[in-house]
Amino acid sequence: MAGLRDGSRRGGMSPATDGSSLPVVAVAVDKDKSSQGALKWALDNVVGADQSILLVHVNTKASSGPQQDSASAAKEVLLPFRCFCRRKDVNCKDIVLENTDVPKAIVDFVSHAAIEKLVVGASRSGFVRSIDISTNISKNVPDFCTVYIITKGKVSSVRNAVRPAPAISPLLVKIQSQATYAPGPLDHRNRGDAPFETYNLYKDTESMKSPFNRGMQFLTARYSSETMSGSDISFVSSGRPSFDRAIPTRSSYMSSDRSFESVQSPRRSVGAYSSGTGVSSLSHDSFSSEASESIEAEMNRLRLELKQTMDMYSTACKEALSAKQKAMELHRWKMEEQQKLEEARLAGEAALALAAQEKAKCKAAVEAAEAAKQLAEFEAQKRMDAEMRVLKDSEDRKKAMECLPQADVKYRKYTIDEIEVATEYFAESRKIGEGGYGPVYKCYLDHTQAAVKVLRPDAAQGKLQFQQEVEILSFIRHPNMVILLGACPEYGCLVYEYMANGSLEDRLLRRGNTPPIPWQHRFRIAAEIGTALLFLHQTKPEPLVHRDLKPANILLDQNYVSKISDVGLARLVPASVADHVTQYRMTATAGTFCYIDPEYQQTGMLGTKSDIYSFGILLLQLITGRSPMGLRHHVDRSIGKGTFAEMLDPSVQDWPVEEALCLAKLALKCAELRRKDRPDLGTTVLPEFNRLRAIGEENMQQVVLGNSFQTASEVSLQDMGSGALQVPSGYDNSRSQYSGSDIVGR
Repeated sequence: MAGLRDGSRRGGMSPATDGSSLPVVAVAVDKDKSSQGALKWALDNVVGADQSILLVHVNTKASSGPQQDSASAAKEVLLPFRCFCRRKDVNCKDIVLENTDVPKAIVDFVSHAAIEKLVVGASRSGFVRSIDISTNISKNVPDFCTVYIITKGKVSSVRNAVRPAPAISPLLVKIQSQATYAPGPLDHRNRGDAPFETYNLYKDTESMKSPFNRGMQFLTARYSSETMSGSDISFVSSGRPSFDRAIPTRSSYMSSDRSFESVQSPRRSVGAYSSGTGVSSLSHDSFSSEASESIEAEMNRLRLELKQTMDMYSTACKEALSAKQKAMELHRWKMEEQQKLEEARLAGEAALALAAQEKAKCKAAVEAAEAAKQLAEFEAQKRMDAEMRVLKDSEDRKKAMECLPQADVKYRKYTIDEIEVATEYFAESRKIGEGGYGPVYKCYLDHTQAAVKVLRPDAAQGKLQFQQEVEILSFIRHPNMVILLGACPEYGCLVYEYMANGSLEDRLLRRGNTPPIPWQHRFRIAAEIGTALLFLHQTKPEPLVHRDLKPANILLDQNYVSKISDVGLARLVPASVADHVTQYRMTATAGTFCYIDPEYQQTGMLGTKSDIYSFGILLLQLITGRSPMGLRHHVDRSIGKGTFAEMLDPSVQDWPVEEALCLAKLALKCAELRRKDRPDLGTTVLPEFNRLRAIGEENMQQVVLGNSFQTASEVSLQDMGSGALQVPSGYDNSRSQYSGSDIVGR
């Protein structure tokens, strides 16, 4: 046997190719996933080359159904494990144990088969978490077996062996004698025909004596042992006794009676032969009668006891069945009560959650109502403050107007007849423009070329703008502010000096196919507009904010000298406000989209830096010639990408890129969204613009005949008087006859 153990037992029932002894490895498998992880771990870690493995499965339902169904169930459980071993090219044997106690079955198998290594997947059984099958097996296996408990493909615990396994194991020898299932990669056999063995370790080792034999002991001395050969009660793995051979039948007693008579017959013959004739016959008959009566009485007594025992057994079975039914009903009632309790608990939790949600909603509603109330109070206070500021503004405005000279000396008044004659009764041929307030006509008044702006009767806020523009332009004089020559207040007519080159917007867009404005003039125009804007902001006694600065409101004379016009939306900011915060809240914003200050549009806070934003957008258009929509973003991105030169007006070919970049960066600062980030016009912007203007004047070429552009500084009064200055080609001759307006404007 020692040779058998070293050769066939060690190494998983086959000798190793190198002659070394390998331990027997068994893996406990079942339907759960932990068994799959245990088998995979065993094949990767403890099973060597050319080594077989035992797949041990405990069939807990074997005693409750037919043997054929039990075998089919075992095959179904073991089939995936066999397939896995086939993919790994490992030989395997199937061991099916029949028992309701899984740990005890595996422990007994390890003990009888002398298994040296056992791999078990961690698992729990039943509703009680303390019943841990793997831990129970690890604690109870013999100390010659090393147990590995595998959890999620990793070793969770190990119980090492402390002594070698027994050298002789009859059960292992029996297992080894069976064929080993070792399918190859091309094996096409039916998976259900793989060999496996079923072992019941308790059929021969755990038999018990029947309790019914206690009342029949006297018969064993009188009857042969063959009669009572089936009196033992054998137990199968499920623990349920079998009474098929434990209870003697009537036929057995009759056979016993005949046996007894056969034993007594020789005695009668011997007595008759030895005793004589009459006495021997009498004695024999007497003895036979007494024996028959005694046997009959004993048999009757035994039948009575058997009947009583059967009745007791039937009663016990009925009581056991009734108790089982009551236990099942009690268990069902318990489960129903637990389900009701669980439903009640869930309902209570849901009610609490709903109550918490309603409470939170109520709290949120209260907070929202409180916030709305505070907001309403705040808005009401804001309206009151706005009304107070409007009243104060009107009072301050009234006081400021009172400080001005009397209205009859502000401007020259023209009659409507004079204006009608000059404009040929507002003929279409005299019309040179159209605005939101009304049309503009070209005419001669007092032998001076002029432009008449006529207010439409239905123009919104037209009368207020008319009065404001008359009041402002009548008392301010600046070389870069358009001059108001007079007005006809009864019919809403304003008479301005005539600007031969129209608006800056028309010239940037080259309407009428006019030539482009040279970069030298553009640098000078930027400085001129900045100078005029600073003049408005420094007006005494109160600063003036234009509120509608854009290229359409910048007019150019015949020498491209720029002047700010259309101050009808300008506002006088109270001195008390201008001295401290330079902001004044307006009840309604005014201006043109894309040029209006975003902070003024959102908050209504008006200040001198509101014009700085519009000025920044105007400067970006001056050097790019593009639409103001998104212009700030495009220029800023081009500077960041290093492609600023592509943004310059392509109609001008000789741009000084470095100087234009300085102008663009300063324009972007002016167009900052936040008012506090915009630079100061007098200390930061104008010094840089004057520097750029000087660069343009230094690079300006001498005036020659046929040149389309000349600055006012390059033209002498003698040239202007003698008519030496020629009009650029492509211009309307009727608009080029203006003379002396620049002198009047200055």
